[in-house]
Amino acid sequence: MTVQVLLPRLLADCTGGRTAMALDLPAAATVAGLLDALAADHPVFDRRVRDETGALRRHVNVYVDGEEVRRLAGLSTPVPRDAEVMVVQSVAGG
Repeated sequence: MTVQVLLPRLLADCTGGRTAMALDLPAAATVAGLLDALAADHPVFDRRVRDETGALRRHVNVYVDGEEVRRLAGLSTPVPRDAEVMVVQSVAGG
């Protein structure tokens, strides 16, 4: 199955300049599986999004079809066919 992944410009340097991509995933994919698939080709992206334990970093939010995964099942959240997954990295400063 194919899902659309949208990334902020801040993470584009970790994905070869890409801010959108289509990923082919197994039918029973989860957010963790999606991030694993991205990490296989983009290991620096993975280090920016997940910590050493594999958990999402505090300043990173992931949305599946507009729903934040922390409010659902976290990294175990299912990713349905044709879903739109957004990875959003917070920006701090003032």
